[in-house]
Amino acid sequence: MFDDGIAVIGLGYIGLPTCAALTRQGIAVVGVDVNARTVEEINAGRVPIVEPNLDVAIASAVGKGLLTATTSTPHASVYLIAVPTPFRGDHEPDLAHVRAATEAIAPQLRGGEVVILESTSPPGTTQLISEWISDLRPDLKLPHMGGIPDVHLAHCPERVLPGRIMVEIFANDRIVGGLTPECAMRAAEVYRTFVTGEILLTDATTAEMAKLTENAFRDVNIAFANELAEICEHVGLDVWEVIRMANRHPRVDILKPGPGVGGHCIAVDPWFIVSAAPEQARLIRAARETNDGRPRSVLDKIATALALAGKPGGEGATVACLGLAFKADIDDLRESPALAITETFATEHPGTRVLAVEPHVDALPAGLAALPNVELAATAQAVREADVVVLLVDHAAFRSVSLGDLRGRELVDTRGLWR
Repeated sequence: MFDDGIAVIGLGYIGLPTCAALTRQGIAVVGVDVNARTVEEINAGRVPIVEPNLDVAIASAVGKGLLTATTSTPHASVYLIAVPTPFRGDHEPDLAHVRAATEAIAPQLRGGEVVILESTSPPGTTQLISEWISDLRPDLKLPHMGGIPDVHLAHCPERVLPGRIMVEIFANDRIVGGLTPECAMRAAEVYRTFVTGEILLTDATTAEMAKLTENAFRDVNIAFANELAEICEHVGLDVWEVIRMANRHPRVDILKPGPGVGGHCIAVDPWFIVSAAPEQARLIRAARETNDGRPRSVLDKIATALALAGKPGGEGATVACLGLAFKADIDDLRESPALAITETFATEHPGTRVLAVEPHVDALPAGLAALPNVELAATAQAVREADVVVLLVDHAAFRSVSLGDLRGRELVDTRGLWR
C-alpha cells in the first residue's frame, strides 16, 4: 500500500508529529510545507516547534533517511493533509489552505492513492475535496460519483493535546470516516501502522462533526467556568474556592477559569458548527462569545490594578505580562488570549512600559515587536520592575515566583496560581 511512500502536507503541530509516528514504523515519508525555512530546518534534523520528544524523533527519522521535507508535492501512495483551517473575520470557515493542498495533490494522482484529511474542518469538507479533484482531474473517478473510485478519500481528525502529542498520537483512539466504506477501510490501514488505540470507522461527515463536537464540548465547559468567575467577582466571592467546594460533589467537575480560550482547535472549531447551523447552535455560540469576551474583562482588571498602584491610566507605569502562549508549558501562540491581551493593552496604553515574559520563545511575535513600549523580559526582571504583575499563563517556570517576590505590586492572577 505504501510502495511510493506517504506525503504529509503541512509540517506544523500535527503534520510533523505524524511524520515522526510513521517513520518510527520504518515508513518513508515526504513532508511538504510552503515555508522554505521550516523545510530547511527539518532537513537539518531540527524541529521548529516546542513539543516534548518530537526533536529526538525527527532527528532520528532524518538521520535514517526516512524523512525528507520539500516545498513541492510529490507523487505518493498516501497523502495526509494537515494544513490550517482558520476562520475569516465573519467567523466563516476559511478552506483556502485545504484547497491549495488539494490542487497540489491532484496533478500527482495516477489512481489507487488514498487521500486523508486530518485538518479539523466543517461538515462536508472531505466531500468538497473529492469534488475539487474531480474538477481538476476529469479522467479520474472520485468517491462522490458512486461506484468504485480511482482515488479513496477519508477524514481522520487529530485529537492530541499539545505537550503530550508524542504520547497521544499513538495511544488515543482514532475516528476514520470515509466517503465510502472502502475509503474508510483503506485509510484505517494507514493508522493501524502506528496507533495502539482503537480505530473507529464511520462516514466522513460524521467524523468531521465528531471532532467539532469534542472541541465544542470543551469550549462550553470552559465558558461555564469563565462565566462563573465573572459572577463570583460581581457578588464578591472567590471563584477558586467556590469551584473547589462544588467539585467535591461526586458528579461535578468544573474546569478552571482563565483569560479566554486559545489554540487552533477550541477557539476556532465551534464556529464551524455555528456556521453549519446558525439557528440551532445557540448554546455553542453563547459559549464562544463568553470565552471571546474574557480578554476584555482581564484588560478591565489591569486598569483597576493600575489605579490601585497609583498609576491611573498607566502613564509611566510598568506592567509585567507573564505568558504569551495559549496554554501552559508550550510555545504555541495561535489564537492565544494571553497574546491578545498583552498586545491590546500595550496598544491602548502607549505610555506604559510592558514587559512580556514567555520562557518558551526567543523573540517577540511580530505584533508585539512592532510596539515601542513592549520588550521581552525574563521572569525575575519583569516581577522586580513591575508596578502590576499580570499572570496570563500558568507556566511551570512561574511557579517559583513567591508571594514575597510580589510584595508591593498589584496582581492580576487569571489562573489562580497565587491565591
